[in-house]
Amino acid sequence: MYLPPQFKAKDDAHAWALIRSHPFAQLISTDDEGLPLVTLLPLHLELADDGQATLLGHCARPNPHWRYLAARPKAVVTFMGPHAYMTPRVYPDLLRVPTWNYLAVNCTVEARLIETFDDKDRLLKHLIHDHDPAYAEQWKSLPLDYQQKMMTGIVAFELKVLEVQCKIKLNQHRPEAHAAMRAGYAAGSEDEQALAQWMDRLGLGASGTI
Repeated sequence: MYLPPQFKAKDDAHAWALIRSHPFAQLISTDDEGLPLVTLLPLHLELADDGQATLLGHCARPNPHWRYLAARPKAVVTFMGPHAYMTPRVYPDLLRVPTWNYLAVNCTVEARLIETFDDKDRLLKHLIHDHDPAYAEQWKSLPLDYQQKMMTGIVAFELKVLEVQCKIKLNQHRPEAHAAMRAGYAAGSEDEQALAQWMDRLGLGASGTI
């Protein structure tokens, strides 16, 4: 993605935090005609002790995307964090224009299909823990033949992260707008409040750096 230096996160921890708080991703591959194919899906992030990141997910078996991953394992995954309009009224002068502030993560990944029941079960338990921990006992109590039937209806995969880009566009290069911008966001929508929290996290009210 287009990533001007002033908006490039200097710590991958910001990318991992965004993925965990906004796990609904776009998985992008090419089909047999070379055109982009996009599947929207939740992904679970695993971080190894050596810093290697892996994304776990699955798609419905009728979705051809897994076949393209098998044929061409390299793909792109994108995550969209909070985003909101920014009014030029945050500036102390009038010769300004509106913009849009946002946080986003792009990962270049290499896919590996997950075939066994146990590995699929482990993956599903991660996703259940992420989004509905109270359902875990119900899943475990389902008849084994029903679980196996459900497993045959999906194709699971690991996506090894080869490269990560994290874009934090919060008007860092315009510190004269930060105080008014943060005040407006803090009183706004859920996304705007999240942007205000990221401004606090990154100390933009003070130094304007990441």
